[in-house]
Amino acid sequence: MKQLWAPWRLEYVQHADDGDGCVFCRAAGLPEDEPELVIHRGELAFVLLNKFPYASGHLMVAPYRHGSAFDDLDEAEALEVHRLAVDAMAALRSVFSPEGFNVGWNLGRVAGAGIVDHGHVHVVPRWNGDTNFMPVLADIKVIPEHLLETRRKLAQAWPKR
Repeated sequence: MKQLWAPWRLEYVQHADDGDGCVFCRAAGLPEDEPELVIHRGELAFVLLNKFPYASGHLMVAPYRHGSAFDDLDEAEALEVHRLAVDAMAALRSVFSPEGFNVGWNLGRVAGAGIVDHGHVHVVPRWNGDTNFMPVLADIKVIPEHLLETRRKLAQAWPKR
């Protein structure tokens, strides 16, 4: 069995509520996309890069509505979140050619949710051999590209509907 380990995220998860306000609401409310790494804005939900990624291209899809837990989404929100996750995989395929994806919700702090008050789905591209010795031996995660460059590439590659 292969496992995805990200022990460096524990400090973030333990202190995620210490910041000022909701990161998703802040990103949704800004007129510019780059500062909060927003890739695409839909009608009811939007897509942004994770600032604490498991892998290059790790992004999240969140409804605009705060407090929108997985089981609180109305039908239109659920459909748009799903469609944006599908579009996110298409953009990631065209830019990074991943061999697979982890897509999912972390529901509750004990399930790994760093932000529990604003529902969101993770889309994490995966490649064979994408884990290495750096996190294990040095507690360092290597992300080979600046997040702003990744945001730019994915925004340009976003599928047109």
